[in-house]
Amino acid sequence: MSTHKEDLKFRLMTVELLRSATRVGGGRYTYQELATEIGLPVTMLSRYAKGHVLPNSERSREIWRVLNKLVGLREEIQKILLNEEGYFEDVKTIGNINLLRQAANHALARFAGKRVTKILTANLESVPLATMVADLFGINLILAKENRTVGISEYIEETHILGNTGILSALYLPRNAIERRDSVLIVDFSIRNGEIQKALINLVRKARAEISGIYSLLAIGNEWRKKIDLRIGTEVEIIQNFEIK
Repeated sequence: MSTHKEDLKFRLMTVELLRSATRVGGGRYTYQELATEIGLPVTMLSRYAKGHVLPNSERSREIWRVLNKLVGLREEIQKILLNEEGYFEDVKTIGNINLLRQAANHALARFAGKRVTKILTANLESVPLATMVADLFGINLILAKENRTVGISEYIEETHILGNTGILSALYLPRNAIERRDSVLIVDFSIRNGEIQKALINLVRKARAEISGIYSLLAIGNEWRKKIDLRIGTEVEIIQNFEIK
């Protein structure tokens, strides 16, 4: 963890995840079952879940690793189905606050050790998730738009292909929205062909800022990875990858 504030947030969200995993918190596990999986006494887990004491950083990471496998995002996202065209049928997922909160927590756990000063997204479906991630990190959210806004005179522009249509579109970013000293985390609800992500990466580079990583709940296949050009060490976190057969 890079700061005391981020460390405290991570410890608190670990307790929240522990509480939600218990039957008392609406989960499906007893304290005894969780104690067996985590390797800690029932009394200790109960004290954590009830807020009587806060686990330290090392223990929080141990609890998080186990719980993320038992009740983590992957389990929830696997319930989302794709139709034959590769579109997500459960549109309500985009506004599922509990899922988005858990996803934001996961982003903090995954990227808190890296320098992140701005969150960047483009798709409207990604705005709820990106907003919650930005709020949890305590930084600003930047939205790249498909059109210019009256009142802003200077933009950075990047073109991309709309889906499989072969039609060129553009994304616009106010020139001063991202500065040279920024380190940007790109957040998307889903990644399909990689065109949007490629455009966002290019916008960040045109602003002469650095990219701290890409975070997305869903991705279809792996062909999109060939389109994006990331520097060595730039992390990409995809919670669930769907293959189209």
